[in-house]
Amino acid sequence: MRMSLTPVIACVLGACAAAASAPARHAEVLRVPTPFANPKLTESSGVVPSTRSPGILWTHNDSGNDPLLFATDTLGHDLGTITVTGAENVDWEDLAIGPCSTTICLYIGDTGDNREVRSSVAVYRVPEPDVAAARTALAEKLELHYPDGPHDAEAMYVDARGDLYLVTKGRSHGVLLFRVKHDAWGNGAVMAEPVGSLPLDPRGTLVDMVTGADINARNDLMVLRTYRNIYLFRLLPDGIIGSPDPVGVCNIAGLESQGEGIAWLDESRFVLTSEEGNLGPGTVTILRCPRS
Repeated sequence: MRMSLTPVIACVLGACAAAASAPARHAEVLRVPTPFANPKLTESSGVVPSTRSPGILWTHNDSGNDPLLFATDTLGHDLGTITVTGAENVDWEDLAIGPCSTTICLYIGDTGDNREVRSSVAVYRVPEPDVAAARTALAEKLELHYPDGPHDAEAMYVDARGDLYLVTKGRSHGVLLFRVKHDAWGNGAVMAEPVGSLPLDPRGTLVDMVTGADINARNDLMVLRTYRNIYLFRLLPDGIIGSPDPVGVCNIAGLESQGEGIAWLDESRFVLTSEEGNLGPGTVTILRCPRS
């Protein structure tokens, strides 16, 4: 959900306490933040590379906007828009890509909850559209509950089995990891399974809250981001974090206005997206994150 930029800027400048973390190196920026050409793409909150159209990126706007998927690229070009039918953008926060039945789907996380009051949240999925031909995509909806009450989750990824993982923002209960198995779809409302926590504690500090996540092609590394840092974690074959210690941390403080999305471009490069809100279109950035 769109937040005031003032607390973020204040924290970047050191005006609030930082969450405890491993020492961070500075990211290697390969392409500085570039505005999206589509003027409607002002609150990019999640991003994934296409599997059927190399070079294409999919992204979406944050809460209260139309249920749209935007096709773009690493230069921010406007390559088309898909209307997601059967879906509502209450608070879309992240985008993932992965298997579903016999095809590949885009998973849309309507899981944001700044006040942590939603009795249930939703994840939508659509078979990845053909950006050259499609203008609409019909969504399948999965209604989710958490076993311990509402959470604000802005980060999500899908593994090679089609299992869905949600990472909470860390607003009030630390940074928690939940899983929804691939066979949960089509069975009505489901309860997310708690599978652990991450050694990140924002302690109420906005700049250190988790805003995006992704899994690499080998399914052995998970990346997540905050407004300040990028963290890399090793995964076990069952998708669980192998060690609480990150294998890489890099600093991105001050790079974006309000950084939200992250995805792997390949095994060494990441794409980031940021919101701008009333200031104009969001941005896309390409970088590398050194590993320990």
